[in-house]
Amino acid sequence: MISILLVDDEPLLRLGFRLVLESQPDFTVVGEAADGAAAISQTAELDPDIVVMDVRMPGMDGIDATREIVRTHPRSRVLILTTFDIDEYAFPGLKAGASGFLLKNVPPEDLISAIRAVAGGDAVVAPSVTRRLLDAVADRIPDTAPADESPVAGYGLERLTERELEVLTKLARGLSNAEIAEELVLSEGTVKTHVGRILNKLELRDRVQAVVLAYDIRLVRPA
Repeated sequence: MISILLVDDEPLLRLGFRLVLESQPDFTVVGEAADGAAAISQTAELDPDIVVMDVRMPGMDGIDATREIVRTHPRSRVLILTTFDIDEYAFPGLKAGASGFLLKNVPPEDLISAIRAVAGGDAVVAPSVTRRLLDAVADRIPDTAPADESPVAGYGLERLTERELEVLTKLARGLSNAEIAEELVLSEGTVKTHVGRILNKLELRDRVQAVVLAYDIRLVRPA
């Protein structure tokens, strides 16, 4: 069973999500919270596999709550739901440690698939969404590397092989494993192996963190 904590300040939305999720035989909703502070305390108490997190809430918002949950209870993975066209909170949420994000108008079957993917250790930022997201929030991404310093200096990237750095760059541009394999003339299995090694060497949890790192250090920039 995949245990889920629902976090949203709208009771009707929580009820709707609960009805959708509990229709699945492998899902169980173990609790609900109406703000970030309650989400943190309930995560510690209930130990959910997945925290489905709203962003805009009274008191502590979903970004700060995500950051604290990831810091204090890393076993629970956070899936952020956002009205992206209004909020543009997805990138800060991913930087805070969320394993992915979805729009609040996501079809129920996509929400279900996303929760299973995150519970399995994957991320739920689709390549096309990654590209739109990073283009939309380009002005939020800091230029952290000095002008006279290579963007790949430090940060552990020196541990990557030339091929792994190439894969990371394409991953950060929003390409799927299949698209990377086609561009580099590799098998999809080989690309998956490279991605796994990249995550291990850079001590990253998933490919979402890899994308965030690549943009944060200016390895790539939005078009």
